[in-house]
Amino acid sequence: MIPALASRGKRVALFGLGGSGLATALALKEGGAEIVAWDDNPESVSKAADKGIAVADLRGEDWARFASFVLSPGVPLTHPKPHWTVDLARAAGVEIIGDVELFVRERIAGGSAAPFIAITGTNGKSTTTALTAHILKAAGRDAQMGGNIGRAVMTLDPPAADRFYVVECSSYQIELAPSIDPTAGVLLNLTPDHLDRHGTMQRYASIKERLVAGSDTAIIGVDDTFCMQIADRLERAGKDVVRISKRLPLPDGYFADGTDLMEAIHGRYERIAFLEGIGSLRGQHNAQNALAAVAACLKVGLDLGEIQAGLESFPGLAHRMEQVGRKGKVLFVNDSKATNADAAAPALSSFPRIYWIAGGLPKEGGIEPLRSLFPRIAKAYLIGEAAPAFSATLGETVPYEISGTLSSAVNHAAADAAADGGEVVVLLSPACASFDQFKNFEVRGDAFRTAVAAIDGVAPVGGPAR
Repeated sequence: MIPALASRGKRVALFGLGGSGLATALALKEGGAEIVAWDDNPESVSKAADKGIAVADLRGEDWARFASFVLSPGVPLTHPKPHWTVDLARAAGVEIIGDVELFVRERIAGGSAAPFIAITGTNGKSTTTALTAHILKAAGRDAQMGGNIGRAVMTLDPPAADRFYVVECSSYQIELAPSIDPTAGVLLNLTPDHLDRHGTMQRYASIKERLVAGSDTAIIGVDDTFCMQIADRLERAGKDVVRISKRLPLPDGYFADGTDLMEAIHGRYERIAFLEGIGSLRGQHNAQNALAAVAACLKVGLDLGEIQAGLESFPGLAHRMEQVGRKGKVLFVNDSKATNADAAAPALSSFPRIYWIAGGLPKEGGIEPLRSLFPRIAKAYLIGEAAPAFSATLGETVPYEISGTLSSAVNHAAADAAADGGEVVVLLSPACASFDQFKNFEVRGDAFRTAVAAIDGVAPVGGPAR
């Protein structure tokens, strides 16, 4: 745990006592703050009280006495309308911050010596965060990984000069972290997302920009217009900007040339790393993730040999193009995290011949955006509520069956793939939410993994495929 020592002796309000909120409350208490916490969920309030956190309905508190208000990132700050606690804080002139801001303040208080890599973007944040932390750990560094990737940032070990922090930041967290100042800030890409919480694409992009604007070095993917403009704007302001591209040869920066990762200096190119044969980093999208990780690790002092070794040993993330088994020439891949068409596209574009398991609770637009990738699909196995609509889209273009359940789809796809005779993939990349048949995408991915493991002759894939 990182005790929130910068809040010692201060009266602090906190709303949101879920996993990260409770961890933040405990860090504030450990740091000596006088904390008053609340949540709309009585069970969360009771759990916090059992851990010694002072709880009280914040509607009855004197907000003029609070120095800070710590808000859970899942609670609306602006759109569709501010939470009632936000209105109370603003009326009293109390600063509104989040757990990432508390972490930043502790790092500043310690002299900012601890290397800090912060990663954001619409897509690829988790893979890039996990990959960066893995490279650091594989190189023998004390790498602490947290933030939006699942471990509350205040549960990490306290800042130290030889301790490296790799923190995934959502737009919600950045919005609540006005002092964010990473050694290397990464902005991967920007596409419309969370507009229900931010109002407009312009506001969403401006929030993401704050992370790289506050960094010592801004590492920015320039394959979309918003990020390209941010990179240009920061460079004009005198910021150290490193551009990366998964598809464009850059005059300066880092770019992907197939599976080669290239460095460009004044138009001269040199290969500095490669992804050939690294199964966990297939696809153009993962080339962007790897470029960001390489640039960030170079910034904090790793050498190219250490970085390449880390790339090659990266196991990947669960439910994100996760290799879960192989039987002969058939590879089984769990991409359950792909809950809409845009998220499924990277996996479909990464393999030449696919036995595709898709469906669930459909999202707006269905799978029509994936039509250009249909030639890669040998056959589709449709499950859940989306099956009739998906079958209509596939029509006579792609052979399909309505399998109904995931276990049936796995068994039928495995049998057909084995009969194919070539190097093929059975891919769960549903392009749908899971909620019609599963609690969440993790449970769906676990069910896929279990069904694959039950097939006679399937061997687990031990790390990246060669």
